[in-house]
Amino acid sequence: QVQLVESGGGLVQPGGSLRLSCAASGIIFSGNAMAWYRQAPGKSRELVAIISSGGSTKYVHSVKGRFTISRDNAKNTVDLQMNSLKPEDSAVYYCNCRGAWGQGTQVTVSS
Repeated sequence: QVQLVESGGGLVQPGGSLRLSCAASGIIFSGNAMAWYRQAPGKSRELVAIISSGGSTKYVHSVKGRFTISRDNAKNTVDLQMNSLKPEDSAVYYCNCRGAWGQGTQVTVSS
């Protein structure tokens, strides 16, 4: 079955950067779209960014121009580069593929 393991979260000051990574196994990685979601306390989980098998990307409006999703099909990883972070970006970030979820990684943006 699909297994997803996220890493790279942490505490960062407003305006800072973090890079999240998700390692996938149990799938033909190159043939699948990959996505990052996030869930803040008391809020529903929302799609942040998605990258197709061909490399096309889409972002939620609130992160456009600040976040970049990328994939490495040789390493079976999908990354989320997050720049100019804001307190409202604080959430648990999850990797998703074909309905499977990782355990999540906490991102906290605070001074």
